[in-house]
Amino acid sequence: MAGNGSMQDIKRRVRSVTSIEHITSAMKLVSAAKLRRAKTTFENTREYFHYVTESIEDIFNNVNDVPTKYLKSDREITTTCYIVITSNRGLAGSFNSNVIKRAEAEIAADPEKPYIIAIGSKGRDYFRRRNYEISGEYLRPPESISFIETHDISKPIIDLYDEGKIDEVVLIYTSFVSSLEQRVRTLTLLPFEIGNDPDVLPFEKQVEYEPSTEAVFNYLVPKYVEIMIYGAIVESATCEHAARRMAMENATDNAQTMIADLNLFYNRARQAAITSEITEIVSGADALD
Repeated sequence: MAGNGSMQDIKRRVRSVTSIEHITSAMKLVSAAKLRRAKTTFENTREYFHYVTESIEDIFNNVNDVPTKYLKSDREITTTCYIVITSNRGLAGSFNSNVIKRAEAEIAADPEKPYIIAIGSKGRDYFRRRNYEISGEYLRPPESISFIETHDISKPIIDLYDEGKIDEVVLIYTSFVSSLEQRVRTLTLLPFEIGNDPDVLPFEKQVEYEPSTEAVFNYLVPKYVEIMIYGAIVESATCEHAARRMAMENATDNAQTMIADLNLFYNRARQAAITSEITEIVSGADALD
């Protein structure tokens, strides 16, 4: 039999969960609005960047004298630079943890001490707490990083590669499948692997590059890395808002279910209390008789 104390506890829990439900519902609406904006940006940039990267890849696959420092087959891989893209905020389900787990697994399998470039504070904080050395960090919200600012991220990485301090550049981020599905992707940016890709059409005529092939590639490769990093940042921001909207929707649904259950418990406790009072009144009346 429930007493007034337990009924008051249930009422307090209902008020508390209702307050949480209001917060998560509001956050879901905010995330949905941000997702629409981010998705528009992502779709607008994806087509353009896909065209640019395809053009660069066509050049790579159609030129015989690509500088050897950019080719995977001609470069010994000892030191890797991992670019890990996470968010600056939580409450996005497993969005950040999935990227961090993938990055940690890649780093753990690396026999040499890697360079870690953290874009987003969640990844930076995770690796710093575990005493990993962070070689570079960029903590602005991903959706606010402009293409021009991406140059500041990519240039130090290219410099390390050209100086021979790193031999591989690996990008780890979340790719957008749909508003309900996002997947972690690992992409090797450098060195470039040239194969007989049937989807790459050979140039009809021999192409000559001025002032030299090496000079052209020294210009193209940094641009390629810069474009790929910016595209991943935009895509990751879209995935973050999609994941947070879904997480807040699930939290809101769970809160509503909990409120319904608590109201049921409260009504049962109230009915039990009323029945107890009636029983006591009837027993008292019988005793008077």
